[in-house]
Amino acid sequence: MPLSINGELIHDSDIRKEASLLRPQFEQAMADLDPLEQQTRLWEWSRENVIEKTLLRQEALKAAEPVTDEDILQAIQRMKAFQPGAAACDPSAGSDSFKRDVEVQLRVDRLLAKVASEAAAPDKKAVTEFYRKHREEFRTEETIHAAHVVKHINEDQDEAAAMAGIQEALAQLQQGADFAAVADALSDCPGRGGDLGWFARGVMVDEFDAVAFALRPGEHSGIFRTVFGFHVARLLERKPAGVRPLPEVRDEIEAHLLEEARRARVEQYVDDLKAAADIRKLPQEGRSATE
Repeated sequence: MPLSINGELIHDSDIRKEASLLRPQFEQAMADLDPLEQQTRLWEWSRENVIEKTLLRQEALKAAEPVTDEDILQAIQRMKAFQPGAAACDPSAGSDSFKRDVEVQLRVDRLLAKVASEAAAPDKKAVTEFYRKHREEFRTEETIHAAHVVKHINEDQDEAAAMAGIQEALAQLQQGADFAAVADALSDCPGRGGDLGWFARGVMVDEFDAVAFALRPGEHSGIFRTVFGFHVARLLERKPAGVRPLPEVRDEIEAHLLEEARRARVEQYVDDLKAAADIRKLPQEGRSATE
């Protein structure tokens, strides 16, 4: 059924086009519904989307701030960067109508950014309350920061050669050589002193975990084998399992709450536009208003 939104005519074909865009994600989200119910819900969802997009476009076009040709060119270049070939394959790309569509979208984006910026940043009380309610979400596993020297066993290096190489590395370590220097000089994965960064159990292969997690900070292992070859590991630091403290996660919580507030502000703004709009259902084309 066609719509009139503040006097602008919206055809059924506009809603069908929106439904075509939404169908893949909608069918995945509503897979438990029967096909007829899916179709009804999809149409309703698409109609609401078209209404909201139309209202935002109408409001955005009221803004006096100009959109320059340079703004449009940069936007098209960003589109090409995110979707290589998409604009080049679109026969309308570069046309006046295409540029007009880009300009309208830029204006809508500006409007939404302005509305979102009106959301208030969360205060300390809100952050603390969120942390109290969601404390378990910040629980972490035990993690370690480790490094290693590795000699691979592969088509270029047999087991005997790999063992000889790792024994040389271990001998230097036992004589007091710097672990990072030995790793860079002798490991088959040189660079960064063999540093593997922080990881929890299960990230590395089981044989590596069994050795590395049993070490004390500052201690290195003897020679052990994994599917990759022979290793000597060194434990640099350890973080026990537990709940991350509030000071450590405060910035994350603030960012999350601010994003929620911005989203809520935009939703409220759209609801206000709908409440103030003149939205009318029109008769189907070819039918009179009394049919």
